[in-house]
Amino acid sequence: MTIANVIKSIQDIMRQDVGVDGDAQRIAQLVWMIFLKIFDDKEAELEIVEDDYQSPIPEEYRWRTWAANDEGMTGDELLEFVNNKLFPALKELPDVEENTRGYIVKEVFQDSYNYMKSGTLMRQILNKINEIDFNSSEDRHLFNDFYETFLKDLQSAGNAGEFYTPRAVTQFMVDMTNPQVGEKVLDPACGTGGFLTSSLEHLMNQAKTAEDRQLIQGSIYGIEKKQLPHVLAVTNLILHDIEIPKIRHDNSLSRPLRDYGPKDQVEVVLTNPPFGGVEEDGIQANFPTSFRTKETADLFMALILTLLKDNGRAAVVLPDGFLFGEGVKTRLKEKLLEECNLHTIVRLPNGVFAPYTGIRTNLLFFTKGEPTKEIWYFEHPYPDGQKSYSKTKPIRIEEFELEKQWWNNRVENEYAWKVSVEDIKNKNYNLDIKNPSKSEEDEDLDVTQILSKIQKKNYRIAELTDELIKILG
Repeated sequence: MTIANVIKSIQDIMRQDVGVDGDAQRIAQLVWMIFLKIFDDKEAELEIVEDDYQSPIPEEYRWRTWAANDEGMTGDELLEFVNNKLFPALKELPDVEENTRGYIVKEVFQDSYNYMKSGTLMRQILNKINEIDFNSSEDRHLFNDFYETFLKDLQSAGNAGEFYTPRAVTQFMVDMTNPQVGEKVLDPACGTGGFLTSSLEHLMNQAKTAEDRQLIQGSIYGIEKKQLPHVLAVTNLILHDIEIPKIRHDNSLSRPLRDYGPKDQVEVVLTNPPFGGVEEDGIQANFPTSFRTKETADLFMALILTLLKDNGRAAVVLPDGFLFGEGVKTRLKEKLLEECNLHTIVRLPNGVFAPYTGIRTNLLFFTKGEPTKEIWYFEHPYPDGQKSYSKTKPIRIEEFELEKQWWNNRVENEYAWKVSVEDIKNKNYNLDIKNPSKSEEDEDLDVTQILSKIQKKNYRIAELTDELIKILG
């Protein structure tokens, strides 16, 4: 039976359980189980390599003890064990230090739940999971491919502003930022870990020695606020052979900006911060007065500028609203252009994130430490014969060959143009510069673009209203 079929049959079994309601719960349920199986398979490998390996999980709660035997506990006995023994024990693992295997287990189970109400159906699922051997390179490779699809499917269970970054986009951003062995890579809003796994593969391709590989183990960092993506990201990195994933279950924005020092800074930041999100008032207080806003993506930009080392490089996905927005956005863009060389903005067409959002997005590439003199824009075209992207026709890495061939030999063409920083300043830091080789008539406006134009006007009205309230208040 193929991996995809195993997972499909697991989901079919789970649909029969009255306790599991909808995609999000089904995925959350499946993930803690798969996490424990992967963890156990990894431990079996470590027991061979290390003579004195000690599991942080007490023997009776290890997968091999309660789940691995197909004829093992079932029905009410299994349900009773999982709810009243397994979960309490793993949530409260004693004496675990940060950045240890035990700590990872405790973090994963902190906000995990067992939604299933039938111990008999649960036994059927455990037996299906036991068909996958995560120490078999073939099984693991197949599961990795499946996991990628699984993460995409998760998005239909997500809320506004949370969506999967297409693999082609993460890979292109990593390739162009080009992390090197020995550099720290951070995604402060890492979601399910797409940028981290792409960075890891990029770094592992450079590794020549065991020391290199060990160095890479400790150089990938993520932070994720929500429980389910956090577990998915941790599992994702374990699948990619990171022994102890350094992914904090936390809100990156909850620490005052002034508390960050040189030891917190990194060489590379790669991220797609949530946009359209709104942060509570208490979070705003962590930022300097001039950058206080409820808009999540803006706060992340202020954080990224703080976390980058001098000569550090960043690639960030941002919506059109950041490019043309005013108020706090203007002040952020001013800081960005003064402290960093914003050398490239790749403008993505509609539908890259379809069907989860129609918001148009941009990839901003910048290096900290020297001011911007000019910005190159590159408008990414649709492939020949295609007028949009969709779930069945997503953006592909091959399409970025256009940008890659142009990247180190920049000339203006039908897709690329440059703008001086003086021009940007004269436009009050509006970065929303249209492709000069396209006339307005060329623009075949679809519904999303019309909505985008309306959104721009609404932004402006909201900003003017805020200004007015401040003047009158």
